Amino acid sequence: MKKIFDCFDKSLVADLPRVLFPGKIEVVISENEAKRTVKYLLKQPILGFDTETRPSFKKGRTYKVSLLQVCSGDVCFLFRLNRIDLPDCLVSLLGDRRIKKIGLSWHDDLHGLLARREFRVGTFIDIQDIAAQMGIQDRSLQKLYANILGGKISKGQQLSNWEADNLSDAQMLYAATDAWACIQLYEEMMRMQRKGFELVASQSPSGEENISN
Repeated sequence: MKKIFDCFDKSLVADLPRVLFPGKIEVVISENEAKRTVKYLLKQPILGFDTETRPSFKKGRTYKVSLLQVCSGDVCFLFRLNRIDLPDCLVSLLGDRRIKKIGLSWHDDLHGLLARREFRVGTFIDIQDIAAQMGIQDRSLQKLYANILGGKISKGQQLSNWEADNLSDAQMLYAATDAWACIQLYEEMMRMQRKGFELVASQSPSGEENISN
């Protein structure tokens, strides 16, 4: 029976093997590309979602969501919202109620997307809700992946400029990995709930709950 911790010691993450999205990454920068991509995505059985926003280092200045990542498993699409905003096709995808759409701390992502445009919110599955049901207290993406799948997701690009003219390879890989990891975690957590698992009380002195992404 698989063992997981209720709280995961952050100091242990550094020693784990780094995990990177292994599939194809496509950047979407026009509404026509978005229409074709959404048509493909609406045929998939499960999708991983995430967003990125340009960080602000000046008091009082904020930015809208810059990027929407949607992963079908072997392909991850990066929609550059700072260029195309939220066209009707993306609103249709976000409002879909049939496909399993997986996110983490999705309420925060959704809040940012709704700031760009009001839309009817479809059905999403938040991994943090499942983790809470399983008794896991540390619910950041990095700690969940380390705890459940034994890998390290780097957060090194999180505060980079997501509205740059061209995203770097490191940014694209970072963004794709986060969306893909949502699918990986969901499928493993579902397997664990079917097969059974053992929740172990952590001996870590840093047992603070962390539920940010």
